[in-house]
Amino acid sequence: MADYLYGINPIHEALQGRGRKPLELLVVNGEPNDRLEGLISQAEQQRLKINYFARQELDRLAGHSHHQGVLLLLTSFRYTDFAELLRDWRASQQVAFFLLLDGITDPHNFGAILRSAEVAGCRAVIVAKDRSCPVTSVVEKTAAGALAHLPLCQVTNLSRTLDELKSAGVWCYGLAGEAEAQNLFSTDLQGNLALVVGSEGKGLRPNIRNHCDALLTIPMLGKINSLNASVATGIALFEVVRQNSQ
Repeated sequence: MADYLYGINPIHEALQGRGRKPLELLVVNGEPNDRLEGLISQAEQQRLKINYFARQELDRLAGHSHHQGVLLLLTSFRYTDFAELLRDWRASQQVAFFLLLDGITDPHNFGAILRSAEVAGCRAVIVAKDRSCPVTSVVEKTAAGALAHLPLCQVTNLSRTLDELKSAGVWCYGLAGEAEAQNLFSTDLQGNLALVVGSEGKGLRPNIRNHCDALLTIPMLGKINSLNASVATGIALFEVVRQNSQ
């Protein structure tokens, strides 16, 4: 089964990424602009099939009118196998940097997290098969093309996956809000590590917390003592980047 991707930036990344195979570019008829012409040139260089449609037909195919005048037909999304992911990391001899998501169900949060993870240089994002948002057109649009470059792995048992990562020498930190959790900014986050982020409302499940090596908290100085999941994840990801860039 094939999927439609919409939006100029996500399609641009999909055409130059190593993710799903592009099958056809669908462009609005009679509404030329420089950004669309750029995508058309990309598609022509790849000898990709290009077809022109009335805007109403693109609205119908996308299910909305926010497609920016272009759709890309892709092969269906394929999750990366976890065992393959571990083998590739070991063979690379590079420092591990993984992100695990426990119960992120909002597509906008999920897409924003994927975008931050790719920009921060994560090796992969790992999600549980249950209680997780699937990859949808909204996720891909919000991710702004991140999935064209970032492996996404789906596992049946997240706690077992944490144990496998720890056995492989990866230190696993859970993001939490408890007072007894370690301060994110005063914790050594260099070396092989994985960040674990919980759901938008309840955070990490108790079983997942128990499988983390340590819990981290973001210090908050205002009256509101919580952050949106994607914002909190971005802060934690780039604290890892900061420490490993020194």
